[in-house]
Amino acid sequence: MKYFIFTIIFLALVFIGISISVLDFQDPMEGDSGMALIVILASLCVVVLMGILLVSRRIAKKHK
Repeated sequence: MKYFIFTIIFLALVFIGISISVLDFQDPMEGDSGMALIVILASLCVVVLMGILLVSRRIAKKHK
């Protein structure tokens, strides 16, 4: 399960990288830049949630 979580985090970081390359900083809400911004925010949420999952699993292991 640990490797699966790290794979999801890695894929989210790849999506962030790809979306930053598409993002137009002059007009971030127009066209493909708007979609890239949404993907960046969603990927950041995934990274945070997977980090929380890793910490909670580590705490559960210590508790047992």
